[in-house]
Amino acid sequence: MLLGLDAGLLLLGLPAPVTIERLPEVHGQLMLIGFLGTVIALERAVALRRPWGFSAPLATGFGSLLLLTALPIEVGQVVQLIGLSVLVGIYGALWRRAASTAVAIQWLGAVLATGGVLLWTTGVTTGALFPWLAGFLVLTIAGERLELAHVAAPGPGAQAGLLGISAAVAIGAAAALLWPTPGTEVFGLALLALVGWLLRHDVATRTVRSVGLPRYSAVNLLLGMAWLAVAGGSWVVLGPQVDGPGYDLVVHAVTLGFAMSMVLAHAPIILPAVLVRPLPYRPVLYAATLALQLSLILRVAGDIRGIGWAWQGGGAGNVLALLGFVALSAVLVVRR
Repeated sequence: MLLGLDAGLLLLGLPAPVTIERLPEVHGQLMLIGFLGTVIALERAVALRRPWGFSAPLATGFGSLLLLTALPIEVGQVVQLIGLSVLVGIYGALWRRAASTAVAIQWLGAVLATGGVLLWTTGVTTGALFPWLAGFLVLTIAGERLELAHVAAPGPGAQAGLLGISAAVAIGAAAALLWPTPGTEVFGLALLALVGWLLRHDVATRTVRSVGLPRYSAVNLLLGMAWLAVAGGSWVVLGPQVDGPGYDLVVHAVTLGFAMSMVLAHAPIILPAVLVRPLPYRPVLYAATLALQLSLILRVAGDIRGIGWAWQGGGAGNVLALLGFVALSAVLVVRR
């Protein structure tokens, strides 16, 4: 994550601690696969409780580091690809243990990630294949939300609806590469449908009226849904975005607005299982949420209005918000 954030500063034209030549080029892969992909793979490996499962996060993380070495970039790509292929296998094993709609949706997301990195090894640009990687994040999180529903799980009809929407997300991502304009529109509409499903069925719409950790998680979840709607709506209205301000907008609406808001929401719930140490909730965690949201709004405003200082300032604020959350979490874990 630190290397990905460093690369983000370089892309913003700002000073950064590390200035490896290839770093800006692989910023997307470091954050999407190296950080988020590794976190997802690690959490799933812990859930599987099989030694071979841990080769998935090991490979995605190590492959990301290899991207920064003097070795051909294909070496790191292939190692990442191996890790994601193992992740697909993890979901297969989880399905055999207890078949569920949630696992099927997450498996579909892992297939998108594997396909996306495979396309990257053939020379397809990150901008062109971003819907594949976005689909990975979105479907993984949607499946997680369904999995965490427990007693309040939606009925079979609602789950079938979510599975259908998830299939539309995957179809839209694939179609966007072959037929950019209609495929992107399908992808954007599918994301909007997913947001609608979550607002209708996710427990966050009720727990936001509670207190403590349930409310904190719900606030972050609902903010994440709002940013996913921004991304989906932008793809529907603007069409394919492979570079420039429009690309910056949709990429960071998905990765920071949606995915990182979901990370903040789930961290006190999931990290204790991974770290085998509790991450207690404290109201100070809202500081990271507020910093992330305000800085992202500033960044997007800079994208829309073409204001360089807002784009740079918002981007720098994004980095500080994420570092702040890591620091707060570390302090809370140590102090308990």
